[in-house]
Amino acid sequence: MSSEKDIFSICGPTYLTSVDWACQHHCRSVAASLVQAVYVLERDRQLNRQFPGAFAPHWWEFFHFDLIRKLVDDADNSIFGAIFELNPNSQTGSISNAPRFVVAFRGTITEQDSISRDVTLNLHVIQNSLHTTSRFLIAMQAVKNVASAFPNSVIWLAGHSLGSALAMLVARNMVKTGKLLDTFLFNPPFCGAPIEGIRDERVKQGIRIARSLITAGLNIALRPREERPILEYSFSMMAAWAPQLFINPNDHLCSEYIGYFEHRKNMEAFGVGSIERLATQNSIGDIFLKALGRESEPLHLLPSANLTTNVGPARDFKWAHGIQQWWQPDLNLVCKQYRYT
Repeated sequence: MSSEKDIFSICGPTYLTSVDWACQHHCRSVAASLVQAVYVLERDRQLNRQFPGAFAPHWWEFFHFDLIRKLVDDADNSIFGAIFELNPNSQTGSISNAPRFVVAFRGTITEQDSISRDVTLNLHVIQNSLHTTSRFLIAMQAVKNVASAFPNSVIWLAGHSLGSALAMLVARNMVKTGKLLDTFLFNPPFCGAPIEGIRDERVKQGIRIARSLITAGLNIALRPREERPILEYSFSMMAAWAPQLFINPNDHLCSEYIGYFEHRKNMEAFGVGSIERLATQNSIGDIFLKALGRESEPLHLLPSANLTTNVGPARDFKWAHGIQQWWQPDLNLVCKQYRYT
């Protein structure tokens, strides 16, 4: 299981000897590195790599962070997250835009000690029920504790794949308390058909329009009338929070976010924005689950986002979905902002 990807001096962004906290590239690279630190923390645990032979500390110490707490899953004792605090005394440049705390969450690790629990949680993501799991409750309480203990401090959330779904859910719940946290979501899973992978633009657009009409129609037919204003209010309230989404179009697990936001803009241009506003607040699966009386909270329905797409060549799916791409110095990125009105 040990590999070069765990070793910071080989695979990490060693070129970032001085972090400019006003630079988006630097912030993205640091956030991704701290997520990688959580992966390596868990692999250190599984391989019994202890100080001074542990690989993980290099991933946060290089950027002058201290490890404050490991977040441990109560089902399998795996490390799924960590809280890092920036050491201001070790900084040489300005830290006016720097976070004081970063709470990072890893994604799935396909090893015997963690694969069963991680796969179960991925199924919860698909079923819109991650909010019912103990891992979410542990993460949520940890972030609440930091936010309440240090109310005026800048806190970042960061996650990759399954970890980005967890970070997204935590951030959404913090918005409900009036706290908007900077959130870095690397390859977040989109629970829907990967339409973005279709090459024919007319077919792709036709499928999306049909899906919007069906979703809006089902919402009117199956959702009780008294619930609709509540849903609209909840969705609009979330609009002030614009997470950073980092997407690779060759990763079918997250690529649909590209079409999700572009389609909404196109529907506005077509003059049918009211239909799309109704559709974008709902998913077909969520409507049916709630009609059956099951609790459901779809994560992929976002009002606003800053979407960064890596349009450079991908070696394979493993690279397109990997965290390591996001700290490379020569990325070909397209950045767009989407705001819900």
